[in-house]
Order: sequence, then structure tokens, then C-alpha cells
Amino acid sequence: MTQVRKLWPLLTAVQHYDKSISTYRVGRGQLIEAPILAYLLETAHGRILYDVGCDHQKINQTPLRNRYFNPQQFPDGPPQMHEEQRIPRHLARLGLTPADVDVIFIGHLHWDHAGGLKELRRCGCGAEIHLQQDEWHYAHEDANVFSDDLLDDQGHPLQFKLQPSEYEVVPGVHAIATPGHTAGHMSMWIELPKGPPVLLAGDAADLQENLDYEIAPGGLWQANEAMAIESIRKLKALAKRTGAHIWPNHDMAFYRSLHAFPRAYE
Repeated sequence: MTQVRKLWPLLTAVQHYDKSISTYRVGRGQLIEAPILAYLLETAHGRILYDVGCDHQKINQTPLRNRYFNPQQFPDGPPQMHEEQRIPRHLARLGLTPADVDVIFIGHLHWDHAGGLKELRRCGCGAEIHLQQDEWHYAHEDANVFSDDLLDDQGHPLQFKLQPSEYEVVPGVHAIATPGHTAGHMSMWIELPKGPPVLLAGDAADLQENLDYEIAPGGLWQANEAMAIESIRKLKALAKRTGAHIWPNHDMAFYRSLHAFPRAYE
């Protein structure tokens, strides 16, 4: 029986970028608007965050923004991240603090998914941080991993609980291996107490288009398009088998169809 009680999508920032970043070799020159999301789960076993969004300081402090979001690498500029979109602010609207989070599950280590770790530690979050071991082992090869996102304010490495494969996080929450976008990318299958399960694709599928037409995401680990497409097919097969709804991760039209925060899925 599932231990999940509620699920909240959290909008942590909005970014504009070339569509081919989300759809491999498709849509080059087309600018899209994309949400940067995290997800909060309340379970009988505690609270879980899937991803933590960006580092607010890197986006909103000019010297850091110029260093990390230079025009050569980010021609369309950095994301827009407002004060109320920081994870601690979302938690506060629910009457919670970062100390009330028990597990942080990082789907992959890119700056828009793991950048908020430092702030959560600074705000008193002592949660375990779960990560697939291949994601850790190959992170140094990935330009979209900002190495200091993996350190605390004192410069000490954050401690990750490395996972070798798929596993049950708590009853009703399963980590699903979906490599291709990165070496150790993980999606999450969630059995809600009411209604169909939800399958958080993470960046295995940025857009509904990735799912509908089985198009790999634009960023690929070691250019392995076939691996990324196989992960998309795996998500679709799992959804068909379990009746789950797949949630693409950077699709603004899909995000706008979801319940507005702070309304939860139950």
C-alpha cells in the first residue's frame, strides 16, 4: 500500500532557450519558455523533494551571474528566478521549513536540478541526498554540472547516498533508471492515494513532444541518442502497464495544466 499522501509541483524558475536543447536536432532557432520544476511529496514516512531547482545567488548576484551564465554558453540569458520561487519560500507557504524535508532525491546533477542544495543546507535541511552512482561518477565530464553546487558554504563536499540501481524510496515511490540525458538520470514513479500514479520523467522527457514522437532530449551523455530514446520508451511502457500519467519536466503548456500551488495532488 502506498505511503504517499500528497504531491506538489513547485515552479522554481523560468528559462528561455533554443528548443533544440530539449528536442535533439529538432527546432533549432525556435525560442521556447520552459519551467524549472521541483516536486514535493508528503508520505507517511516523511517528506521527499525530487530535485531542488537553481542556485538563487548565481542567478541574482551580478558577479556570480556573469561568471556562471556567460553569453557564450547561455546566449538567451540565465533563468528568471524570483524570491517567492525559492524552495524555502514554497515550503513556508505550506507551513514547513527545510528542516521538515527528510529525503532529497536528485534526478540528475545539472545546475537547474541540483543548484538549490547549498541553500537548503544553509536553511537547516539535514535530509539524506539520494543520487544514482553513475551520475556521481561521470559528473566531472558534464559542463552542465557546476562543481560548487555540490559543496556546502564551507566548501565541504555534500554527502550523497549513492544508489546502484532502481529501488523503492518508500512504499509507493520508486526510483526508475532512465539514462541518456545523463549517465545516471533517474525518474520517479509515484502511487497517489487517489487517482492514477504519476511518473515524473525528469529530463528524460523535457516536453510532451519527446514522448509523443520519441525524440531524445537535446543534451545527451556521450551523444547516446539511442539510450535516451530507450529510456523514453521505458517510461511509456511503465505508464501503460501501471496506468500512470507521465509528467514532462520542462513543458510550459503542460505545467500550466497542473494544479496551481499550493493545491496538491492526492
